[in-house]
Amino acid sequence: MADIKIERELTPTKGRYVARIDGIEGEGELTFSRASPTLVIADHTLAPDSMRGMGVAKAMVDRLIADARSEGFKIFALCPYVKAQFDRHPEWADVKSG
Repeated sequence: MADIKIERELTPTKGRYVARIDGIEGEGELTFSRASPTLVIADHTLAPDSMRGMGVAKAMVDRLIADARSEGFKIFALCPYVKAQFDRHPEWADVKSG
């Protein structure tokens, strides 16, 4: 498994998780909008071709779930990838909205 480094960048209304792997060109991205202090809308996930199959997209969703639990917000999955991950992980129901 690759050593995936994930950072979160925030503005008052939007945010993104950026994933990087040393020695691999490009970056993965999961973007979201902050609808309220207790709700974020995950709207887009992208892993570049250079990172496909390395678990980058899943790692970003895992970080989003962990942050939701530690910071007390819910996630509405507009992004098809995030929605599919919620469908595969019923144990994430505590942070799912909608």
